[in-house]
Amino acid sequence: MRHLELRSGLYRDSVALMRISANLTGSPGVRRALVAMATRVNLDLLTDLGIDPPGHAHPDDLLVAVVAEDEPSLARALELLDRQLHPPAGSPVHPGLSTRDGGVPAPRTTASAARRVDGGIALISTPGAHAFVEAMDALDAGLSVMLFSDNVPLSQEVRLKEHATGLGLLVMGPDCGTAVVAGVGLGFANVVRPGPVGLVAASGTGAQQVMALLAAAGVGVSHCLGVGGRDLSEVVGGRSTHAALDALDADPATELIVVLGKPGSARVADELRSHAARLATPAVVAPLGDGSPDLTTVAEEVLTTLGAAVPAWPSWLPDPPPSARVAAQALVPTTTHPPGWLHGLYGGGTLCVEAQLVVSPILGPVRSNTPLRPEWMIGGRAGPAVDEAPGHVLLDLGSDEYTVGRAHPVLDPAARLPLLERAAGDPRVRVVLLDVVLGHGTHDDPASVIGPVIAAALARDEPLAVVVTLVGTADDPQDLARQATLLRDAGARVFLANAQAARHAAALASGGGGGR
Repeated sequence: MRHLELRSGLYRDSVALMRISANLTGSPGVRRALVAMATRVNLDLLTDLGIDPPGHAHPDDLLVAVVAEDEPSLARALELLDRQLHPPAGSPVHPGLSTRDGGVPAPRTTASAARRVDGGIALISTPGAHAFVEAMDALDAGLSVMLFSDNVPLSQEVRLKEHATGLGLLVMGPDCGTAVVAGVGLGFANVVRPGPVGLVAASGTGAQQVMALLAAAGVGVSHCLGVGGRDLSEVVGGRSTHAALDALDADPATELIVVLGKPGSARVADELRSHAARLATPAVVAPLGDGSPDLTTVAEEVLTTLGAAVPAWPSWLPDPPPSARVAAQALVPTTTHPPGWLHGLYGGGTLCVEAQLVVSPILGPVRSNTPLRPEWMIGGRAGPAVDEAPGHVLLDLGSDEYTVGRAHPVLDPAARLPLLERAAGDPRVRVVLLDVVLGHGTHDDPASVIGPVIAAALARDEPLAVVVTLVGTADDPQDLARQATLLRDAGARVFLANAQAARHAAALASGGGGGR
């Protein structure tokens, strides 16, 4: 049963609509749901649901499309939609903003909203084509900007950051998914406790990984300032990273600064190291790259510098058969796993890059849409089929080409399930590696969505292993221990440290036991 409607004059920001779409898709009897503004890009997505686009639609209209099993399921989904679009009248509303039953008229520009509140940061999550104007408006109003929006042109990013530098402000982003400012999480943010470490991150999930590892070791964070994945590129030149370094250096609560990022320009990295060396606050500059430490090693270096103990990083592994238990007790390698292809389905771009850096020395060439080498590039909106990309593959499914008009896989775990099923259906694939990210802004219970598909995949006749990086803290709302237990009980091998998960997966794909 397919349902399509347009609701005129009803706007919600893209983050809210992605969450609503994910919640509807996860409700009983609903196969797919799309709730989005009726832009041309979003109208094109209707074909994925088997629904013809409406004849007349305006970008200001709200598009509602639901594929349900039956009429009662559809009715429940639409009732849930109405509750999420229109919270009860007693729900909290920010002071100075209008309510549906009257009061102060809603602001019509970012600058006018800024004048009504006492704040220092504007979080902007409009579609990328419109983000530049709103971000510039916020800067001119005296606010630093967290630009959650992706698909923002590189030239506009440079102009925004140049303008911010002249005003003494900071632009975090574009495509900044994670930040923690004075204990307040923005975007996809784990719950971390106050502490001495300040992070500057040109990587969202990379920052979350390090914060999760530090939390497991009992060390907290003063701030985490995301700067966008392109900030360390030659074109952008680390403009926001330099500004964030200075901001953390001036913060009395920050005792150690850590700079993280995907591989970028070597020149920019050298300039950052020189800048960091001049700060009064000690700094560790550790963007990923060939010859650079992985994120787990960076976290261990931070702990050692602070004089804190480095723990054994948590893992949750299915119980081995009795014969393997005897071997493990005798310190003999556990039973081997038949060699075959490794397929990685990552929501976190930095985690995907880190995994490539870890596994490629073990397995050789690893194909990816964000490859370490140009000749390893693959692409495609729906993800490559195995016959298009033979061999080992690690995909970043949170990359821009996969998220135009679609929920990010960190927000909607179901987005990856068809690729997981496809990998499990190919006998040449022996190991599937994926990440599950917890925290505010992400899915409420991702293991309950992914776990059953993992269990079904592991039921195939040919040997298969599923390895999961679970990024989260004990204080996250999803309950880290419960998520780990659900995934382990489904048969997955679960690790808090992505580098350990990747090494384990590579050992299995090469025909080893992977260790315990």
